Amino acid sequence: MGEPRAWTRPSAPFTSRVAFAAAHVVADPLGENRPGAPAVVDWEHTLAFRRHLWSYGLGVAEAMDTAQRGMGLDWAATQELIRRSAAEARAAGGRIAAGAGTDQLTAPASGLDAVAAAYEEQLEVVEGAGAQVILMASRQLAAVASGPDDYRKVYDRLLAQASSPVILHWLGPMFDPALASYWGDDDVNVAADHVVALIEDHAAKVDGIKVSLLDASFEEALRPRLPAGVRLYTGDDYNYPSLIRGSSDALLGIFAAIAPAASAALQALDRGDLSAYDDAFAPTVPLARQVFGEPTYYYKAGIAFLAWLSGLQPGFVMVGGLQSARSLPHLVRTFELADAAGLFPDPPLAAARMSSLLATSGVA
Repeated sequence: MGEPRAWTRPSAPFTSRVAFAAAHVVADPLGENRPGAPAVVDWEHTLAFRRHLWSYGLGVAEAMDTAQRGMGLDWAATQELIRRSAAEARAAGGRIAAGAGTDQLTAPASGLDAVAAAYEEQLEVVEGAGAQVILMASRQLAAVASGPDDYRKVYDRLLAQASSPVILHWLGPMFDPALASYWGDDDVNVAADHVVALIEDHAAKVDGIKVSLLDASFEEALRPRLPAGVRLYTGDDYNYPSLIRGSSDALLGIFAAIAPAASAALQALDRGDLSAYDDAFAPTVPLARQVFGEPTYYYKAGIAFLAWLSGLQPGFVMVGGLQSARSLPHLVRTFELADAAGLFPDPPLAAARMSSLLATSGVA
């Protein structure tokens, strides 16, 4: 095992970028967290993990796909998660934004009005909890929309109602195959035209847009097209160092796993020390590409696995039984890369837990 790096927590908020870590949920190991069962959450460690992120100066992006929306976390648990985390944010003085989607629709939506009404229900929960709204990409909208005009009808309606600026959410099919052709076109460049037009018409109600397409050149081309004051939050877990350096803000799942390094990099960027910025981020990129390797939508298993190895949760279990989504060799390589990046605060604990998993799996 390598030695852990000494990561310094910030003494003040970041000034050069806004940065959110999309946080996972910790499953109760004694709960019936099997595929198809309602989620049973370990609230103590779930909220402690959010305090860990805030302690490094990061905002928390709550109830996003990292928290297994649509992959084990049901709407009842999601509402409780948003309310509990928002209350914790107020107590800790941390920043929080939370996802409002349409996943309470367990059957196919009957049409655009049903999708919009589902969004409105979740919008009310997020705003009522006191969190900033992230308008999540909707599987149900993608299924019923016949083109870009249908997306406009729904988003026009929602943005008109939002009480404060929201974050839009563009999640590519590598993260969720049901979101192919989102915004109404297979060609992402044509889809971008529709998104930019939407944002221009509602610029006062849009804080920014999170883009998770794993395409750095596309993101770089989109960023200058946004109206002044509208942020592009990179969701590119492969190319985040260059994109953040180039002026994207951040809303990233990998930041949940590399919070100390991400914090150190952003502190360095605030100081104008690009050498220290690169030094903090560079070792994390191979780890991020491993965790978010194909099939990308199973990356949540790697986030929970690293939290367990780091002593931030007591067991490697996930709602919906999703801990089985990655193979043992995949997890071993994840362990090796996290160690190489100096991310384990207690290497003997990480080694003991890795050894126990190997033994349980039948590997001497």
